Amino acid sequence: MEKDQGIKVVAVNRRAAHFYEILEKFEAGLSLYGSEIKAIREGKVNFLDSFVKVENGEAYVFNLHIGSYKPAAMFAHDPTRKRKLLLHKWEIRRLQGKSLEKGLTIIPLRLYLKNHLAKLEIALARGKKEYDKREAIRRKEERRAIAEAMKAKLRKVR
Repeated sequence: MEKDQGIKVVAVNRRAAHFYEILEKFEAGLSLYGSEIKAIREGKVNFLDSFVKVENGEAYVFNLHIGSYKPAAMFAHDPTRKRKLLLHKWEIRRLQGKSLEKGLTIIPLRLYLKNHLAKLEIALARGKKEYDKREAIRRKEERRAIAEAMKAKLRKVR
C-alpha cells in the first residue's frame, strides 16, 4: 500500500494494463454506504469483471466487489451492487461519447483513499489484440534483462 500526500492506494486493477491500452484517465468519487467505506479501509476490494457504464446521464461502476464489514453484518450491503460515480457533467458526457466509439470501453484502474475519501481512478481504454500483448510481454522481459545486466555489472565494479 502506497502513501503519498494523503493518498493511500487500497486496490489496483493489474489486469487492466495487460488487456487494455489506456487512453485517458479520470478521477471519480464513489457514492457508498457506511459499511462499504469501512470495508474499503480494510482492503476488501476486488476488481474482477468490473466495468463502468453511463446510464441516463450518470456513470456507474458495475461488479466492483467490496467485501462485507463484519461489525456491520446486520446492515450488510450487496458486495457487487452498482455504485454511482461522482463526476462532473462534462466528464460524463465525454466518457459517454467516447465509449460509443468502436472498441473503446471504460474500466476502473485503482481504488484509493484521498484525504479520507474513497476515489476510483477510471480510464477510457481500448482492448489489446493478441499480438499487442505479446509485444508488451517482450518489452517487459527486455527491460528486466537490461536491469539484471546493469545489476550484475555493478556487482563486478564493487
